[in-house]
This record gives sequence, C-alpha cells and structure tokens, in this order.
Amino acid sequence: MDLLRFITAGSVDDGKSTLIGRLLYDSKSILVDQLEAIERASKSRDDGEIDLALLTDGLRSEREQGITIDVAYRYFQTPKRKFIIVDAPGHIQYTRNMVTGASNCQLAIVLVDARHGVVEQTRRHSLIASLLGIPHIVVAVNKMDLVDYSQDVFSDICIQYADLAKKLNVEQVTYIPMSALNGDNVVDRSGAMPWYDGSTLLEHLETVELSNDFGVQLPGRFPVQYVIRPQTAELHDYRGYAGKITSGTFHKGDTITVFPSGETSTIDAIEIAGNHLDMAEAPQSVVLHLSSDVDISRGDLIVRSDALPTSSQTVEAMLCWMDTKEFKVGNKYVLQVGTSRTRCSVREIAYQLNVNTYEETEDVDSLKLNDMAKIVLRTAQPISFDSYQQNRATGGAILIDETSNVTVGALMLIGEV
Repeated sequence: MDLLRFITAGSVDDGKSTLIGRLLYDSKSILVDQLEAIERASKSRDDGEIDLALLTDGLRSEREQGITIDVAYRYFQTPKRKFIIVDAPGHIQYTRNMVTGASNCQLAIVLVDARHGVVEQTRRHSLIASLLGIPHIVVAVNKMDLVDYSQDVFSDICIQYADLAKKLNVEQVTYIPMSALNGDNVVDRSGAMPWYDGSTLLEHLETVELSNDFGVQLPGRFPVQYVIRPQTAELHDYRGYAGKITSGTFHKGDTITVFPSGETSTIDAIEIAGNHLDMAEAPQSVVLHLSSDVDISRGDLIVRSDALPTSSQTVEAMLCWMDTKEFKVGNKYVLQVGTSRTRCSVREIAYQLNVNTYEETEDVDSLKLNDMAKIVLRTAQPISFDSYQQNRATGGAILIDETSNVTVGALMLIGEV
C-alpha cells in the first residue's frame, strides 16, 4: 500500500484544523479515547456538536487561541492508501514552519474561505508549494455553507486561483467546493451542491497518481552517513559505507563516482542487515562495498557514474530565511547538503521575492524573518548537488548558524554560478 504525504495550508481561520478533524472523523480514523477526550474539551458541546479542530490543535496555546502554531503531523489510512497529514500554521510569522513541513510532501491542500476568496496567505502558500516542487495542488474552497453553496462564488474563486497558478507555472490543480464543518464533499458527497460532479476530497487523495514517489527514476544518489570498519579478527578487511539511497537505484557491478574527490570504483556488494542483494533503490538504507579502496568519509556522495551531479564552490539558491537575526551579504554560515557540511559566505542577494505580488526587488542588502530571496553562496569546499526542481533529495539544503548551531535558513538549490 502506497503512502501519500500532504500538507494543509491557508490563511488563519480558513478551517484547516476542522478539515483534518473531519477527514479523520468521517473516515473513522479516530480512536475511541481520542473521541471521548475531544468531546469533553469541545467548546460547542452545548449544542451537541464536537469541535473537530481539537484533534489537531495539540498545543495548549493553540487551543486557547483557536489557531495552529506548530506543524502538526497526523496519520491515517483507508483500504486504498496510507496518509501522513502535515497541518501547517496560517499566520504570516509561521511561514518558515510551512516550508519545513512541506519539504517532503507530494500534495498541498490550499484552503480558501469562500467568503474572502484568494488572499495574501493563499498567494504566499501557493508560492512556497511551487518553489518546493509539490506536484499536486488541491484548492479546497471551504465554508461554502456560509455563501449558500453558491456555484458562482466557487467559479469566481476558481478563476482567481487559475490566474495565480499560471504565474507560478503550477499545472496540476484540482478545485473542490466543501464545508468542513458540515462534512460536505470532504469524505461524503454533498447533496447541497448538485452542480458539482467532481470527486470528494478523500476520493481525490485516494486516487491521485503518485508518480516517482521516492525518485526511483532519478539518478542514483547515496550520501554516506557512516564508514564501517570493525577491524576485528573475523572482519579484518571489512569496509562498508552505510547510508540511505535518496534517489535512483544501485546495482552490483555499477560504476560509481565519489564526490567531492571525483574518484571512481565499482559496487562489489550491496548489503542490508547482513543479506546481500543484487540491487537496491530509494528509499532503502544499505551498506555499499566497493571493489577498490577509495578514500571516503561521512558527507561524501556516491553516485552512479552515468549521471553526475553539479559540483561547485559557488552556488545559486532560493532561500527562506528562518531567523530573527538579519541575513546580510558577507555573513558566514555552515551549509549542509545531505550529510555534507561546509562553511560558506553570502556573496550576493540577487533579489528579494515579494510573496504577495511575486515581484523581484533587486539591490537588497539584508533579509528579515520569513523573507524569501534568490541568493549566491561561496563555499569553502566544493559541494555536490542537483537542481531542486530536478531532485528534491539532493537539491534541498539548510543554513546553520556557526555559533548557536541553529538552523536559520531553508534552501532550494538552483545551480552553479
């Protein structure tokens, strides 16, 4: 059974938590003790209704304010598919939380309040989804019950968002009118909107095509996490390289190249838990044995020689800044790509991206929390990577503060300069 990771995003009070609660409740994915707990905690218990948002608003501060602050993860499954739900905050100041939450998702549900249409956060979250390369977007037009289930209102929002999607080059967009509070078109089809003949949200989630989920079709990439050298009497000559295949496949006998050194060898054996295989693929964790003694350490990247990555000391990237301290030209950080870390300095801020108008502002010398920009970094050692749009596994990176060791920036690598 395959797995779909999806994120819910939208403006504050668009009903994200209620939608997830409805999905879990109507698909009968709530345990009895969970149901009893939210029934006790529901503020609307007097009228016999339970507050489904309490299923996801787990922090005490979230429940008190009635908002989502942190990224919440929920798991459920139907007979057709398993799901991981990533519930992202709606407030502007938590944009960085959405970036980290969405980085591994294959689908994004962008909630739009039927009364308000496409707003600033709709644009912001749609931009992030497109930059992160999320292949499927569902525009969930929620609270249709508050606009009398009007087909005209729904059509106008579809037109608004289609114009937005065109600017972002987002191709696979699905529009669903719904009421999460009443359950219309979430799990069960709504009788209040006979004019809509598309699928319900759950039907769409169960049937959306997940092509190339873990990048099996992509070039083989294997970041080395650990070098195994027992040096015991029984395993005197044992040398294995442990890690997780992040994309592609590796076969016994494949010619490989090690980066950043550029040395080549062939795969002598592929081992999982003591068992030897002829082939392994993403996302398996394996131990690779090579036919020759090559100098390899943690942070190196083993790739199939028929498809080499970019290797450079000057790299261009899209940045989401995640720290309260300003990001400035000349600042120094630690750049981590996969298991590889190297020091770097900020050479240039090419432009800052306005998340509302998508305009590019040049001549910017600093960035503040949640700003997004195209930047150029100079690294102390060459880094090996792929374009994020081609391979999310080796095209994503983070910036780390040298003194506090805190992650301060999320990067989508573009290429060498």
